[in-house]
Amino acid sequence: MHSRPPIKAFFSAVTLALAACSAGQAAGDEPAKPRVGWFSTLPIYWGESDDLTAMLDGDSDKDWARKVLEQRFTLAPVDALEPEMLAGVDRLLLAQPRALAPSENVALDEWLRGGGRLLIFADPLLTRHSEYPIGDRRRPQDVVLLSPILARWGLELQFAEEQPEGERWEKAYDGNFPVNLAGRFAIVEGSAPAECMVSNSGILAQCQVGKGRVTLLADAAILDWEGPGEVPANRTAALDSLVAAALDF
Repeated sequence: MHSRPPIKAFFSAVTLALAACSAGQAAGDEPAKPRVGWFSTLPIYWGESDDLTAMLDGDSDKDWARKVLEQRFTLAPVDALEPEMLAGVDRLLLAQPRALAPSENVALDEWLRGGGRLLIFADPLLTRHSEYPIGDRRRPQDVVLLSPILARWGLELQFAEEQPEGERWEKAYDGNFPVNLAGRFAIVEGSAPAECMVSNSGILAQCQVGKGRVTLLADAAILDWEGPGEVPANRTAALDSLVAAALDF
């Protein structure tokens, strides 16, 4: 069986990796950034603007989360999760994706089982502000619809409606994450198609699926910041450490 370190330890491992990376850069030997497929309805890569020309020309300011991701990886937008689009992709990041077609569920599962590294931000009730009204196709996915692919891995995304609204920080293993109206992962009883671990809070899950590994966060608030002021350092650090740990080989 393909082995992996437990979730509880992988944030500590990332700390050591970050130190080694910084030492290498100080010596002037900066490695090429790994390529990560980006599949999302959130306006993090392209931005949320009616001025398409400015977006394509790069005149719009980059979203802070994109800047954090691009310090470590080269993002490559993916339009569909079909075999031809996933070919040559070793790492993939799904951030509040649209509902997947049946063929995409199959292709994503097969890609993961073949050895891919996958990070999913799955928010059951998105709290991010959008300029577009409900019903507009340009609006981010308000409620994530990933039940078919989660069921393949023996997971269920649950949501407690009685929880208070407002951002809070949630502990999960060695990580600490900002969440707002977050979901909770649960392992489906009697179903063991993948080797999964879920944090006590339910906010974070990781599954070994064949030769691959998927890490899931049941919220997307970590990708948000509307101020005031600069993005807090603990927020950028939380995002960077999670992404590095989840997509590291």
